[in-house]
Amino acid sequence: MNTAYRSEHDLLGNKDVPTEVYYGVHTLRARENFDITGISIAIYPDLIRALAQIKKAAARANQQLGLLDARIADAIGAACVEIIDGKLHEQFVVDVIQGGAGTSTNMNANEVIANRALEILGHQRGEYQYLHPNEHVNMSQSTNDVYPTALKLATYTGIYGLIDAMSYLRRSFERKAAEFADVLKMGRTQLQDAVPMTLGQEFSTYAVMLGEDEERLKEASLLIREINLGATAIGTGINAHPDYAPLVCRKLVEISGIPVVTSPNLIEATQDCGAFVQLSGVLKRVAVKLSKTCNDLRLLSSGPRAGFGEINLPPRQAGSSIMPGKVNPVIPEVVNQIAFEVIGNDMTVTFAAEAGQLQLNAFEPIIAHSLFKSVQHLRKGCYTLADRCVDGITANRDALLASVRNSIGIVTALNPYIGYANATEVATEAHTTGKGVAEIVLARGLMSKEMLDEVLRPEVLTRPQSILPTHSTTLG
Repeated sequence: MNTAYRSEHDLLGNKDVPTEVYYGVHTLRARENFDITGISIAIYPDLIRALAQIKKAAARANQQLGLLDARIADAIGAACVEIIDGKLHEQFVVDVIQGGAGTSTNMNANEVIANRALEILGHQRGEYQYLHPNEHVNMSQSTNDVYPTALKLATYTGIYGLIDAMSYLRRSFERKAAEFADVLKMGRTQLQDAVPMTLGQEFSTYAVMLGEDEERLKEASLLIREINLGATAIGTGINAHPDYAPLVCRKLVEISGIPVVTSPNLIEATQDCGAFVQLSGVLKRVAVKLSKTCNDLRLLSSGPRAGFGEINLPPRQAGSSIMPGKVNPVIPEVVNQIAFEVIGNDMTVTFAAEAGQLQLNAFEPIIAHSLFKSVQHLRKGCYTLADRCVDGITANRDALLASVRNSIGIVTALNPYIGYANATEVATEAHTTGKGVAEIVLARGLMSKEMLDEVLRPEVLTRPQSILPTHSTTLG
């Protein structure tokens, strides 16, 4: 099949662009230069929508300032609305990792919007004498304020999507905590028997950790709201109207619904990636705590007979090509791997932010790619962990109760009644002989059966209590 071309021109000369595409010469050169990951920016629809929201806001601001003809502004706005609604995303084809501080992404947006706007005006793609990607779509802008602003809009949206997913997972753990509220078990420190607790208490901690990090993400979003749109090249606002920055910010709030604010110092804001570093650090915190939770789930469900075997994870797939009947904790394992990736992404963001020089950071594309991956994968991981694992967890109640009865750790609860020295002797005898703590205490006459039963009740063992009166004991 023969492909038709249109000729476009840039500072390097003429280049043939397929007539069926909406992007132009700058995007085509970027595709040739940056064949890195094979993943285009279209994989991040929030970023594409953010770019269109910015271009629409800029067109409206420039029109209001008398800089842009209303017909052109309307056509640009109409093209942007289509992109915001999900159309033409396949035309955003530049690689997620690219040189040029995001210029290829900005030009990809300028060209797609310009060519669609040309069609809306009744012209052919590439007839830039009527509506130009740089002169009109990019008016009063630079990559250096458009790209970081788009990144912040997209990450802000992603943050709240992740918060929703974490809240969903938190409620799943809360339901299990309520279900397991009466299930007594042994707590452990350093993988050794500690003191009794309930399985509900154990699961409630996972919910609390998620709730804490939901708040940390909300705090990080406040920094993400500060944008440098209107800064143009380095923050001085060159080529923009004096009233453009505050006006375009108001337009962007109206279009996006995100409460962005203009940075008080646009030169500082153009070079500083501190908000991204802060957010990445919070994402790492979320990942670390999620991974710890998954470690616990894998350990508590280990077995079924040669491990802890305290809980059962829902079986999701056969676990081995050679061992019949084996089922692995595949859902916690995949969330562990997401966490490892997020931790690595944080290191990438850290190095990229540190590597910025003078008035611009040229490495924001890899910051964007790293943050978007972390947010997306954590969000999907939370839903997967809730739906495919936590909701189906069951407790091995008999085994848990037996572990408490057989544990030496319950002797700690008897310290206030029989004293540390006696408790140590009881623990030593239990360890040596294999006898139960209660059996030894009764045999030594250290407590009456009635008092022992009272002290070892679950509601006494698993929360702070006043020391019970010892009139019924037979301490020697």
